[in-house]
Amino acid sequence: MTFYENRQRFENISIRIGAAFSKLGLSPNQWTMLTIIPALLALYFLVNSQFLYAAIFFIISGFLDMVDGAVARVMGKVTKLGAYLDTMMDRYVEAVIILGLLFVPLPGFVIPATAWLFLYFMGSMLTTYAKSAAKEKELVERELKGGILERAERLLILFVGILLAIVDVTYLTYVIVLLAILTNISAIQRAYIAMKAAGKKAIS
Repeated sequence: MTFYENRQRFENISIRIGAAFSKLGLSPNQWTMLTIIPALLALYFLVNSQFLYAAIFFIISGFLDMVDGAVARVMGKVTKLGAYLDTMMDRYVEAVIILGLLFVPLPGFVIPATAWLFLYFMGSMLTTYAKSAAKEKELVERELKGGILERAERLLILFVGILLAIVDVTYLTYVIVLLAILTNISAIQRAYIAMKAAGKKAIS
C-alpha cells in the first residue's frame, strides 16, 4: 500500500470520527479543553504507580486530542484560535504526564532519573519553541516542521514506556532516557533548519 493510500485511509477515519463526535453537541474548543481531564487522571495513577490505568487515560487524552481537530474539520470550524488553544493544551497535557513521572520511583541510569525527566521536558518544550520562534522572528514563511521526533511520536513512545513499567519500571527509565536524547536532537534539528532558511533568505 502506498503512502498516499495510507494517508487517505487515515483521513477517512478522521472524518468518520469527526462526524460521530460532532453529534454530541460539543464545540471543537470544548473537546480540546476536555483532553486535560484524562491527563489529570493519568497523573493520579502515575503518582500511585498504577501504570495500566495511567496508560489507559493517557491514550484517551491522546484520542480526544484527535477528536477536536476531526470535529473542527467536519463542522467547518477550523480557526486560528482553535489551533492556538490546541497547541497550548498539548503542552499542558505533556507537562502533566511528566509531572506524574516525577513521583514514580524510577531507578537512575548514569545520572538520576529526575535529571533525565528534566532533559526530556526541556527537549520537548524546545522542539515546540524552535517552531514558534522561527515563525515569530520571521525566519521562515511557513510553519517549521522536521526533526527526528514530532509530538505524536514522543507521546507514543512514552505510552509504550508506561505500559512497560507494568513489568518493570526500569524499562520506563530507559524510555525516558531515549526521549531525553531524541527530543533534544529534534530541537537542534529544527533550530538548524530555521537558521538555514534564514541564511537562504538573507542571500536572496
